[in-house]
Amino acid sequence: MALIIHNTLTRNKQPFEPLIKGKVGIYVCGVTVYDHSHLGHAKSAINFDLIVRYLRYKGYDVTHITNFTDVDDKIIARANEMGIEPLELSRTMIEKYHKDMSSLKVKRADVYPKASETIPDMISMVSGLIERGYAYESNGSVYFSVSKAKEYGKLSGQSLDQMVAGARIEPGEDKRDPMDFALWKAAKPGEVFWESPWGKGRPGWHIECSAMCLKHIGKTVDIHGGGTDLVFPHHENEILQSEAYNDAPYVRYWMHNGMLTIDSEKMSKSLKNFFSIEDILKKYAPEVLRFFILNASYRAPLDYDEGSLDETKKALEKLQNSYGSMKNAISLASGTDDAKALTEKAMTDFEARMDDDFSSREAIAVMYDLTREANRLHSDGRLSKQGAENVVAVLDKFNDLFDVLTDRKTNVVKEDNVSASEQVSAEVSGENLDDVSADELADEGRIRFWVLRRETARKTKDFAYADRIRNKLAEFGIDIQDSKEGAVWKRK
Repeated sequence: MALIIHNTLTRNKQPFEPLIKGKVGIYVCGVTVYDHSHLGHAKSAINFDLIVRYLRYKGYDVTHITNFTDVDDKIIARANEMGIEPLELSRTMIEKYHKDMSSLKVKRADVYPKASETIPDMISMVSGLIERGYAYESNGSVYFSVSKAKEYGKLSGQSLDQMVAGARIEPGEDKRDPMDFALWKAAKPGEVFWESPWGKGRPGWHIECSAMCLKHIGKTVDIHGGGTDLVFPHHENEILQSEAYNDAPYVRYWMHNGMLTIDSEKMSKSLKNFFSIEDILKKYAPEVLRFFILNASYRAPLDYDEGSLDETKKALEKLQNSYGSMKNAISLASGTDDAKALTEKAMTDFEARMDDDFSSREAIAVMYDLTREANRLHSDGRLSKQGAENVVAVLDKFNDLFDVLTDRKTNVVKEDNVSASEQVSAEVSGENLDDVSADELADEGRIRFWVLRRETARKTKDFAYADRIRNKLAEFGIDIQDSKEGAVWKRK
């Protein structure tokens, strides 16, 4: 099945055909770094992380660009409040952003261009727009003349009257028309600035993305992404200035992720209704947050509350435990069915879901279907070792995209699958259970030691000591369950 993408520009799903066969240039609007990143930023980053991963899974050579707006009015205002330089604040917030995204297993973009480092490119583009008659200088600022462009509003679908009603002139602006927007802003006293042909100033917001796309991808971008809140005016204005300057189509496929909301209102730093990624990760594991976001359409709004994350945690644990059961089945299964048909169907269904506009929620449902059917075969005694290996291999392939399964490990410990030295160690007395630590249990060998010691205690009918071991390991998030094959342990 061919990959199909919903294109905001056409308002329809379309077969994906990049400009150059086999290659994809994708540009995603990043954050304005004046504060800590919040869950809304996480949603966009995780949504497009999955999209990039899947494009690469499909065999495309992907160039992924995500920018940082590291100088603008909000950054300047916040830096002034803190008594530091704007770019110092930006650098701190960018470092924190990378740390947060790393925690969420978001793979790094190929390039993270910053506005402050793209000034020459933006000045060149603004100069070119003036030369082409699309822009004009006014008291040290430069504005794009919207009346000179064609098809304004084609992305958002707004009429000219609607856009005019939303336009306004800020104090100190010298626009010819309220619809015109700033390409270059004359510096105010005390503001950070760069030298330009029009005097000291700094770039407008919209021009940075156009300049970065041209520099790192080219005149035409295969996929341009961002939140739905950027459709107008940011992306509309990008289209105007880029197509006026390049005389070429700007973007082939516009993709917009739905907003993360609280009580149906957009999560936003400016509205002060946001939760930082750092704070949420103090309560929930990163894979829970990833799973919460990916278990929904990237285009749909996603309402946040802790109850939803609690439910997500339970659902993910069910999937992780099923995955762990399949890993155990590799060494324990004795059936004759290798589950070949089951895994082939899962792969076909999974790709069909993802090929339909990256439908991650439906693709995750395929993971559940696979684990349910594989566990049914296992419980019926009809799953072979090869079959279990096939199921785990397919789940591992899915997890390369979702990255939510493999942090949890489930292991069976029984005397015939451990070394002789471990068996002897389990029978040696003198180890002090009260001294067990988290550092010690980071070593799986030490977990196996204590599980085997518990097995020895049970065989000698010292059930009180066996219970003490179970309880001590539980303190460190290690759960032990007894089965006919042996003691099964997993990290919670």
